[in-house]
Amino acid sequence: MGTKTKIAVAIAAASAAAWAGTKAFVTPQKRDEKQALQYDCPVVLAHRGGSHLAPEQTLAAFNNAADLGVDGFELDIRLTKDEEIVVFHDEYIDRTSDGSGRIADMTLEELRQFNFGHQFVDLEGNFSYRNNPQQIVTLKELFEQFPTMFVNIDMKDAPDTYEGGLMPSKLWHLLEECNAKQRVVVTSFYDEQIDRFNLYAQNEIALGAGKGEVTKAYTAYTSQFKHLYSPKVDVFQIPRHFGSVIALDTKGFIQFLNAVNVPVMYWTLDTEEEIREVLERGARGIVTDRPDIAMNVINNK
Repeated sequence: MGTKTKIAVAIAAASAAAWAGTKAFVTPQKRDEKQALQYDCPVVLAHRGGSHLAPEQTLAAFNNAADLGVDGFELDIRLTKDEEIVVFHDEYIDRTSDGSGRIADMTLEELRQFNFGHQFVDLEGNFSYRNNPQQIVTLKELFEQFPTMFVNIDMKDAPDTYEGGLMPSKLWHLLEECNAKQRVVVTSFYDEQIDRFNLYAQNEIALGAGKGEVTKAYTAYTSQFKHLYSPKVDVFQIPRHFGSVIALDTKGFIQFLNAVNVPVMYWTLDTEEEIREVLERGARGIVTDRPDIAMNVINNK
């Protein structure tokens, strides 16, 4: 046996020993159950209220989705100049209203002047909300309008901005004020923002996975050391694929997360075929722009 071969065999043996050692002494830490996630499966969340059926993140969309029978909403939040939490995705409002400007640079009163349904085109190709103005919605108003709905909240403001720095504490206090702590999931693209929020929540509120947590979980899943993975969050809301090559919707990955008490939801699914596929693989729910299609699948499952 040559020197290189001996070295390779030694490395392999050491790796096997390390794997065996960790397997024997390390038990994956499951997440404690959260009340917000104790639902009958599968769950349908209307993405921004169901943005293909009505202007996204307006009361028109949320009311329509509620009438269709969804379990809840997936929505985004930002902070205004006067520190009101509003339900909105983009940093600027050009795409969805008849005005323009940065959310963080305007007060709630100023934002109320715009029609957030101005640019919406319905399934028939009509600008159906040009004469039916839709105002921006605050998160507090949404909680009051839908007191029993499950709400998945995505903090959009970056943590290195003024508004992003305030958001975790503002959101925590609003959840307390509205008695909504047991019916929400709080998440962000930024793992740092989730950690900041949890400094207030202290694991009392269900947390969704940021980009870093998803990467950590998938790396563990595809390695020999998947048994070492201990989640920092309570639910994964993820796309079916990362980029064009990495599939996040396999039955194996779903089972891997379920084993540590972390359910998986997929976004944004708008056809019967893809909804049925992920549910058959074990997904606990879906996020959709077409709640009408999703509810038809669920009701005929």
